[in-house]
Amino acid sequence: MPRIIVTTDPISPNLNDDAAVLLDEHVHSVHLSTDHAAAQLVERLAWAVGDAERAEHARPRSDRRARQRQSARIRRAVPYTQQAISA
Repeated sequence: MPRIIVTTDPISPNLNDDAAVLLDEHVHSVHLSTDHAAAQLVERLAWAVGDAERAEHARPRSDRRARQRQSARIRRAVPYTQQAISA
């Protein structure tokens, strides 16, 4: 079943430990079948993304810097074509 999950970036390399889940929703084509239903889905997604950004900015700076270094290492290790697909 299709799903939309919005999480914060994890601080540590172990992805299951510290990533807050802000939205975890099963979706179906009916969620995009009308303008109203699609707008509601996008609104929930926007709220979750905003909440995730606020949660990440609330972290201590040292945690954010560690995450940025980890992201840079991961990007260097993943081929560019795969990065474009996952983005």
